[in-house]
Amino acid sequence: MVAPIVREWGLRVLERIQKTSEVSQKLSDKVRIDRLVVLFSQFKALSDVSLTIGDREFVCLIGPSGCGKTTLLNTIAGFVKASQGEVSVNGKVVTQPGPDRGVVFQEYGLFPWFTVEQNVQYGQRLKGVRGKELEDISRYYLSLVHLEHAAKKYPTQLSGGMRQRVALARVLANKPDIMLMDEPFGALDEMTRELLQDELLNIWEIERRTCVFVTHSISEAIFLADRIVVMASAPGRIARIFENPLARPRDRTSPEYFETFRELNEQLRFEIAAAKKSERGAD
Repeated sequence: MVAPIVREWGLRVLERIQKTSEVSQKLSDKVRIDRLVVLFSQFKALSDVSLTIGDREFVCLIGPSGCGKTTLLNTIAGFVKASQGEVSVNGKVVTQPGPDRGVVFQEYGLFPWFTVEQNVQYGQRLKGVRGKELEDISRYYLSLVHLEHAAKKYPTQLSGGMRQRVALARVLANKPDIMLMDEPFGALDEMTRELLQDELLNIWEIERRTCVFVTHSISEAIFLADRIVVMASAPGRIARIFENPLARPRDRTSPEYFETFRELNEQLRFEIAAAKKSERGAD
């Protein structure tokens, strides 16, 4: 009689350990997306999307136009509500935007009547921060993006690359846990884009915040991300999660970089061809 009792007790202990491990894993996930479905009227923008993003991880979302990359980002941000399933951040279900998530858009969104310094200070000023503390915050984050010299200038006096760096500094100054970036460098020329990629990674190494980054650029995704989420369309869904094999810092001209580019490019071409075939079938 002793053996069955011991065996039953052992099974219960193992079950408790497993449940504790699952709870611990959920708590360590910065973002958790579980069977997410997003509907816009009758249009299914996202279907059965599940993904976990760890603390301090850099994840890129990439895929053909219309695959739901921005919709997924906006659902994490709290701008779009889940129709089914759920998105949680730090263990709490997302129902609205919050200060734990900072969003950097492609179109900058700076206040033209504020100086660079005032734009960066805006979020902290709303929280009641004043005086030297406010000045120290803006000075620090402008130094991270190498714009201390432009503190008193207005956005109209800056180049596109400089405006995007101000937008990045403004979001960082609010000290969010998670950075959500929707093609922030998409409108910039290639040289400026690569410089800002370098700066973003330097900041990420210093601040070590979780980052979710939407891009159409394969090279950008490979250079920035720990993992690359390849999305497919009709409806939007995850086709593959690509573990980036390249160690940091990354050399854009290395043979390994080009081999990784080739592999990811083949996957994307397949998804684009499948999307076009689906569109023709729908017609």
